[in-house]
Amino acid sequence: MLWRRFVLSASTVLAVAAAALGTAQPAGAAGHRYVALGDSYSSGVGAGSYLSDSGDCRRSTNAYPSLWAAANSPSSFSFTACSGATTGTVRSGQLAPLNASTTLVSVTAGGNDVGFADIMQTCVLNSEATCVAAVNAAVVKMNSTLPGGLSALYGDIRSRAPQAHVIVLGYPRFYKLSGTCIAGLSETERAAINRGSDTLNGVLAKQAANAGFTFSGVVDEFTGHEICSSDSWLHSLSVPVSNSYHPKAAGQSGGYLPAFRSAV
Repeated sequence: MLWRRFVLSASTVLAVAAAALGTAQPAGAAGHRYVALGDSYSSGVGAGSYLSDSGDCRRSTNAYPSLWAAANSPSSFSFTACSGATTGTVRSGQLAPLNASTTLVSVTAGGNDVGFADIMQTCVLNSEATCVAAVNAAVVKMNSTLPGGLSALYGDIRSRAPQAHVIVLGYPRFYKLSGTCIAGLSETERAAINRGSDTLNGVLAKQAANAGFTFSGVVDEFTGHEICSSDSWLHSLSVPVSNSYHPKAAGQSGGYLPAFRSAV
């Protein structure tokens, strides 16, 4: 995602994930023609088990699109989400599978447009004041330039897939305040980053509504599982660095998958 950023046979993926999830297939799900778009939060960076043909996009069998497809056996499944994607690169590089027969689309995009990877780097390496200023600058972008990028992306999705149910997923609130962390960022920095995430989700929800799409947030699902909680579903600063501030496999299966499934 945000920040920078089948070969298993289809039958193997379906069997393994369906057994792991133990989830009954909803009525009508098998008829869906599903396309999964977006950034690293949709591709599954941080969740491991990356598809060998996905390269730097790091598409994971543990990502919510793969898990949902494995459990529900849609008529077709195209997974084009890619680490590092912006609204612009989703438009230019991920929309080819969309057509008039597409019935279901998921997408996460927006975090990279406002530079959240750079913000986290700034907050880790610089002063509290510099961190808060970086978040505030990103909030300005969220309210000024991001709506245009989202509107263009959503317009292209609707134009290419006029019959599809499009679900826009949000981003988690990253930190549990007054949590278990005894080092790292200050509470002021953590609170500022959370406010930035909340603002981003608000912009996504508004633009999704304007486009006639469904917004499904994940904040509730991740509550109690933020960084600095006793059971975090998000990587903090980690090795490899690309995993940092991304959902673990548990965050995809316990956070994003229920949020997506409830909106389908």
